Amino acid sequence: MTKILALKIDVDTERGTRIGVNQLLGLFSELDIKATFLYSLGPDNTGRAIKRIFRKGFLKKVSRTSVVSTYGLRTLMNGVLLPGPHIAKKHAKIMQKSAALGHEVGIHSYDHVKWQDNLFKMSPEQVSNEFGKALDAFKFAFNLDAKTAGTAGWQANADSLQAYDNAELTYGSDCRGEYPFLPKIGNKVFKTPQLPTTLPTLDELLGRPEHPEDTLADFYLSQLRDDRPNVFTMHAEIEGMQHLTWFKSFLEKALAAGVVFETTDMIAQRLLADANELPVCEFLQGTIEGRSGTLAVQGENAS
Repeated sequence: MTKILALKIDVDTERGTRIGVNQLLGLFSELDIKATFLYSLGPDNTGRAIKRIFRKGFLKKVSRTSVVSTYGLRTLMNGVLLPGPHIAKKHAKIMQKSAALGHEVGIHSYDHVKWQDNLFKMSPEQVSNEFGKALDAFKFAFNLDAKTAGTAGWQANADSLQAYDNAELTYGSDCRGEYPFLPKIGNKVFKTPQLPTTLPTLDELLGRPEHPEDTLADFYLSQLRDDRPNVFTMHAEIEGMQHLTWFKSFLEKALAAGVVFETTDMIAQRLLADANELPVCEFLQGTIEGRSGTLAVQGENAS
């Protein structure tokens, strides 16, 4: 059977938008691949993420992935020593180019660091307001209403899922899991389906002795399944910049192996045609090897 792989690109920073997105668009055009770009749309305050140094596992990840070379010194000063540039206002044309080339576009965040580090400290009203800013910035950049979102750092809870329902998104991609589902927290089932990330991210594997970089392409191909969609979340700052050569090699190997690339929207439209057929699964907080802190994960089938 055909193995289907969706590429979901999280664009975290101004630099990733300016450089990484453009390089990925060129690569995808060369290989005739369509992907899903999820944009951080407001101020790039990446420098404020320094407080994650106190989070369990963060320093280990930093040592493996070389944060300075990945994000650049200028980006790491944004929001601390330098004002955070407003990404949508500065780079709307780049974002529009991705849509014009036939790629799916959606929301990653308004302020990436604020959402990833503070979601669980926000009131329901603050969550609604923050996501509302992202909706407005998306409309400013694309002159369209957003239909999908994949939250920063897989940080999601009942308040963010309710914000998705209120915005009438087609689907969300906010967690790690195995297959599409309707999320349930407590006694509430939310109406916006989830299409989870099914594969580990590159930055979760890089630098680990059990995953030498020259074996990673084959490892990813071995993880693809033909009985459900595969979703690979990547980053404009990593696969689109520092590891672009590796990423091109992986894509070429996948194409040679017969892998079919689709946007997450293509998968969602096909699988979510009848949402009543989707299983209801618990939406939980858990951990992923190679990533610091907790994040949203798909739980057991609660249908």
